Formats: sequence, C-alpha cells, structure tokens
Amino acid sequence: MFIIKKKKGETDDKLIARFRKKTLLEGVMQEYRDREHYKKPAEKRKEAKYRIAHSIELEKRKSY
Repeated sequence: MFIIKKKKGETDDKLIARFRKKTLLEGVMQEYRDREHYKKPAEKRKEAKYRIAHSIELEKRKSY
C-alpha cells in the first residue's frame, strides 16, 4: 500500500497522474483485475467439461 500526498502548488490533475503512475508501477490495478476474475478450480473444470460437451454437440449437428 502507498500514500500519495498533495505537494505544495500541485494541481489535482498532476496529483491524479502521479497516483495513476504509482498504481501502474506497483501493479495494484493488475492484481485487482486478476482477483476480480478469479475462478475456483472446480468452476474451471466445470466450464471445460461444458465446452467439450458443447463442441461434441456442434460436431454432431454438422455431420447430419
């Protein structure tokens, strides 16, 4: 975690730019995105099983 304090005479835009740059360098946003889209291993297996069954079904329809 980091703290950004406004410097004397610094505009809000510069402060926000400094904050964004710091978050990019620290990797905070990337970690947030990774955690936001985390799936449990059981959920991944279930989706993979569904994808296989769905592709088999599509192949059956194409062969007719």
